[in-house]
Amino acid sequence: MGETEQRPTAGSRLGAQENAGISTLEHGQKPPMTPPGKLISIKIQMLDDTQETFDVPQRAPGKVLHDAVCNHLNLVEGDYFGLEFPDHKKMMVWLDLLKPVMKQIRRPKHVVVKFVVKFFPPDHAQLQEELTRYLFALQVKQDLAQGRLTCNDTSTALLISHIVQSEIGDFDETIDREHLAKNKYIPQQEALEDKIMEFHRSHMGQTPAESDFQLLEIARRLEMYGIRLHPAKDREGTKINLAVANTGILVFQGHTKINAFNWAKVRKLSFKRKRFLIKLRPDVNSSFQDTLEFLMASRDFCKSFWKICVEHHAFFRLFEEPKPKPKPVLFSRGSSFRFSGRTQKQVLDYVKEGGHKKVQFERKHSKIHSIRSLTAQPSEQHTEVPKQSSSFACGDDSDAAAVQSCRQGKELKASTEDTGQHKSPSLKKSPKEGRKVDGAVVSTVEEEEEAAKDRMQQNRPQSQQPSTGSLTGSPHLSELSINSQGGPSVANMSLSPNLSPDAKQSSPLISPLLNDPSCIRTDDEEEVKRKRFPTEKAYFIAKEVATTERTYLKDLEVITSWFQSAVSKEDCMPETLRNLIFSNFEPLHKFHTGFLKEIEQRLALWEGRSNAHIKGDYQRIGDVMLKNIQSMKQLTIHLWKHNEILIELENGIKNSRKLETFCRDFELQKVCYLPLNTFLLRPLHRLMHYKQIMERLCKHYPPSHIDFRDSRAALAEISEMVAQLHGNMIKMENFQKLHELKKDLIGIDNLVIPGREFIRLGSLSKLSGKGLQQRMFFLFNDILLYTSRGLTASNQFKVHGHLPLYGMTIEESEEEWGVPHCLTLRGQHQSIVVAASTRAEMDKWTEDVQMAIDLAEKSSGPAPELLASSPPDNKDPLSVSDCTSLPAGLISDQRPVSISYVCWYRMQSLSFYDILQSNENQLSGNLLRKFKNSNGWQKLWVVFTNFCMFFYKSHQDNHPLASLPLLGYSLTIPSESENIHKDYVFKLHFKSHVYYFRAESEYTFERWMEVIRSATSSASRTRALSHKEPHAY
Repeated sequence: MGETEQRPTAGSRLGAQENAGISTLEHGQKPPMTPPGKLISIKIQMLDDTQETFDVPQRAPGKVLHDAVCNHLNLVEGDYFGLEFPDHKKMMVWLDLLKPVMKQIRRPKHVVVKFVVKFFPPDHAQLQEELTRYLFALQVKQDLAQGRLTCNDTSTALLISHIVQSEIGDFDETIDREHLAKNKYIPQQEALEDKIMEFHRSHMGQTPAESDFQLLEIARRLEMYGIRLHPAKDREGTKINLAVANTGILVFQGHTKINAFNWAKVRKLSFKRKRFLIKLRPDVNSSFQDTLEFLMASRDFCKSFWKICVEHHAFFRLFEEPKPKPKPVLFSRGSSFRFSGRTQKQVLDYVKEGGHKKVQFERKHSKIHSIRSLTAQPSEQHTEVPKQSSSFACGDDSDAAAVQSCRQGKELKASTEDTGQHKSPSLKKSPKEGRKVDGAVVSTVEEEEEAAKDRMQQNRPQSQQPSTGSLTGSPHLSELSINSQGGPSVANMSLSPNLSPDAKQSSPLISPLLNDPSCIRTDDEEEVKRKRFPTEKAYFIAKEVATTERTYLKDLEVITSWFQSAVSKEDCMPETLRNLIFSNFEPLHKFHTGFLKEIEQRLALWEGRSNAHIKGDYQRIGDVMLKNIQSMKQLTIHLWKHNEILIELENGIKNSRKLETFCRDFELQKVCYLPLNTFLLRPLHRLMHYKQIMERLCKHYPPSHIDFRDSRAALAEISEMVAQLHGNMIKMENFQKLHELKKDLIGIDNLVIPGREFIRLGSLSKLSGKGLQQRMFFLFNDILLYTSRGLTASNQFKVHGHLPLYGMTIEESEEEWGVPHCLTLRGQHQSIVVAASTRAEMDKWTEDVQMAIDLAEKSSGPAPELLASSPPDNKDPLSVSDCTSLPAGLISDQRPVSISYVCWYRMQSLSFYDILQSNENQLSGNLLRKFKNSNGWQKLWVVFTNFCMFFYKSHQDNHPLASLPLLGYSLTIPSESENIHKDYVFKLHFKSHVYYFRAESEYTFERWMEVIRSATSSASRTRALSHKEPHAY
């Protein structure tokens, strides 16, 4: 057959020089045939905001247009980019490279197609061409401006500072201010201008190419980097967003990632009408297969997202482009869509060969440009782009001499009329190892302000991460066969250009577990990855310091931020009281913010995200604890003020109805997940936590350990502080509990009086003329109250009567009344018969009531009369059968119920010693949760406090999603018949409610078991009280 005659283009007819560009095809491949026919003009918006016009035949496939754009830009790695346009339903879709352009873009005159980044690699060091990194940097800049790339102010300022460095060069305050005034990179940029210039000052000497590299190094660590959200709903109807990345499919709630499904666990992707289906591979130890279902707005939305997923999987996971399926003889089933183009491995291999021509390109917005060497360099140097480290190598001095300043470059023009006049300048080669540049790549993103100023100069070692597996051409990914073993962390490796990347691994922000993908169905690869991090017990003890410190800081912010903000808006609190509270809490918040930062930095070094860990100098925590505990002693004056704060606040509430209403309304806010007074006592509770942690650390270390001496000194320091404040803490805890019970009770006005001590509360059955009726009992050191649940919206308890303990006797009376676990309480004027639910409960009550009677006998005399007591008990018609039930499982979308309320419905009791133990046994961290009948594990941030587990999406959330009161629950380890087959799993169950939780290590498993056991099994005696040491107010 003869060769097809090539028609002259409009540009060649006018005499314009033809731009051959650079082929993006493999060697030996021929470019796609350009179908003859009428030409159509397509407007393309480039990443530098210029618009170009390309003429393509009507019947030309999308690949012709895509190649034309890449050739115009002289873009070698054009496979990372795509063309995006709005379809006839105004939905943004990607141009299909196999279908004719005209069938996709129906009205080309009215449509502007955008040339943007489509595939974001796990490590930008895989981008071998400087032009490619420049275009990626423009995409980051665009995403920042559009609000698609969200991050905190520090990260935003750091990103913009690198953009400014690449555009105007080294820092000059006058030029910087003028430039920032003319260029708005984000909305409300004015508030960050000082921070941007502060960071820009530290980038002296960076070339635009180096700034691009630093920009991408920081951006790729952000959770929203390269993410395009697709609205959907889960099976429960909850609004979520789906996204796809190089690692797999992600699930977001708002802009927070809550789930991730790794490609290695996905067996098949499909859609049915509006339903998007993910079929996961079956568990190794189970025969079931798990299919996840998400509902999208329409079939078109669903199919569009499915196509994107298929393309991402093929690009990042396959070795070569999947072959088309043979056409069916009779009928077809399913979509024929497939990925078209080179995979990332093919792109890396092609660029590695280095056979392409080096040309120049021009930076539109930059007043500086650098020239890339026009001679091909050895292929080995392609892998020597700057790695993810705190310093990077750059070009040699001769290359640096070529860097020169120039005026703003001309805009790129690509219409056929001026093609011949266009020449694309080129950058110099990817920086080679040589001199060090005074620039830094921040090792953490959300906590990087200090790291941006303190440049580190260690290079990371390189390693290779092979990826094995293959995929058939099925668009449903039904024949996936992928290596599921975890590889080296991205923080310590760079993918070799001739290897297919396995998966992007997120750079840990603080600790390995906290930045694992928050998955509803967490795959086993994440478990393998965790094993790369330290496994010694001391590391997990240090990590417990960090996780609980995060929660403590959030609790302080309830007072210093949320409460203070609410108080400032309402004129209801006296100025003296306001100053008393916030002047004592703000120094604590400031100190512990710095303390947390130090701990996190030490953990980062311990985990090996710096070469310092090789020396072993940072695999300890005692020195950090000693330093900060010694500094904490200077804040003791503020801790002594907490007693005065509690008393003055309660007096203010008592004297001001407006302040009382304000505090009650504030406690109803989601952020106030505990009683307000509990937050005021948090600093004292935290001292007990430090003491416990240091005791465990000293017990773990042998005396010869390098960290033993500092740990023992820190323990001595904190023990001294606790000893000084312990008596005051017991007194304040009792004071707070009395006021909390005052809010729970109706029909008593003088519950809080000097000398009264709380001992126990709980549910007992009282024998009356109507039989056994459930009552709530409250035991103090001088009186016993019994109540029933009042018919109020606030679930308060109505007082029915009281028995003074002075002169009371107690005796078992099971035989007399024929009721199991029965006691008779004989007072001077009244006797009652009560029955406990179990023998253990009866023993607790017997012991505590007897102790309270002894305390009353040794006091000065009978207790004062209670005011406004309720009518006799027999007038109350409420019985056990009348009561509704407390939800036995998770309580969501509401503030947790009071402890009294939980004890009522769970038929439990609680002593003051239990409460003191609960204050000490608080814990925070990530757990994987599984329901009884569910298949997958959901990763949650869990806070255990106040006999309750509070569940968050992440530690950064301000309020919990749900809570689980643990009183009455049983804590066990799953049996073999339950087919869990996972390590470090414990089980919580109450009646038919069953929950499984998975910890990350043996130490954290034991800690969770320890603290939860303290809540699920109440203490048998009140050790906190004694006849010699009452905690009288």
